[in-house]
Amino acid sequence: MSSIDDKEKQIQEISLRLNGIRSEISRFIVGQEDIIDQLLWTIVAGGHALLEGLPGLGKTMLVRTISDVMDLTFSRVQFTPDLMPSDITGTMMIQPGEQGEQRFVFHKGPLFASIVLADEINRATPKTQSSLLEAMQEKTVTAMGEMKQLPSPFFVLATQNPIELEGTYPLPEAQMDRFLLKISVHYPTKEELKEIAVRTTGSEEIMLNKVADGEFVLQAQSVAKEILVSDQILDLAASLIMITHPDDEKAPESVKTFVRYGAGPRGLQSLLRASKARALFEGRYHVSVGDIKKTAIPVLRHRVFLNFEGEAAGISTDQILEEVVAAVTRDGVLT
Repeated sequence: MSSIDDKEKQIQEISLRLNGIRSEISRFIVGQEDIIDQLLWTIVAGGHALLEGLPGLGKTMLVRTISDVMDLTFSRVQFTPDLMPSDITGTMMIQPGEQGEQRFVFHKGPLFASIVLADEINRATPKTQSSLLEAMQEKTVTAMGEMKQLPSPFFVLATQNPIELEGTYPLPEAQMDRFLLKISVHYPTKEELKEIAVRTTGSEEIMLNKVADGEFVLQAQSVAKEILVSDQILDLAASLIMITHPDDEKAPESVKTFVRYGAGPRGLQSLLRASKARALFEGRYHVSVGDIKKTAIPVLRHRVFLNFEGEAAGISTDQILEEVVAAVTRDGVLT
């Protein structure tokens, strides 16, 4: 068997197992198929995700369920204005030794888990957010000048409430850019609401199976990096990023009118990483135009910023991005 056949077989096996993870999560979580998919793309791409939605929509439960099904260590941090960096990174503490001597011992904080749920992340001060930024970018924390390596795999899945403004500290653009995807969590439909009530108020308890582990996640991440991107797809993705800028001559009229500034190089990197993860889910060894279309909005919605006119007109970033994607792709052909 050739190495190409071996690679295709490996991709199919990983795809089958990833879809098994999705199915197991769906046994417990009602609806939210797109959100589950996007979170799993984030994990396979080795990134971090920001979930935005109203309280009570199951964001915390979804993240906890993913960690259970994938058998990854989990910690939850409730972000508050008085949360200090050492509260999440850990700190050096004086501890007596066997001979009675005093020595410093590092006590790990909640960041030392494979999946960290940063609940209401925008309630913490910029000082604490900067410590989280180091963990997200470098996969390390620094305590008293000493660098500590975080576990592998490592993901930050953060939540924020879009309508809660009092007592919040909006995330700076540099930190927003570190999130691979920004995922909008919508209110359930009537049928989904009824199913949630049935599952959560009855006597039957759903027992989840652990269908993956950290080793499999690292393998899936490694294979996802090898998914091929053709020159045409790369050109399409780069064109998509370019026309999010209002000064680009090919930008749609809505971008020129309502956008202050668009996505940067990390936006293109994230678009390709998310598209590779989606291609792996679909059992393909190459990125398609469909992958770019499906991942573009969650990848870019926090990287395109509206100007005053856009905010005053009530235009959503998603509306702008739908026009951007339509302008770049026409039935899978570059325009």
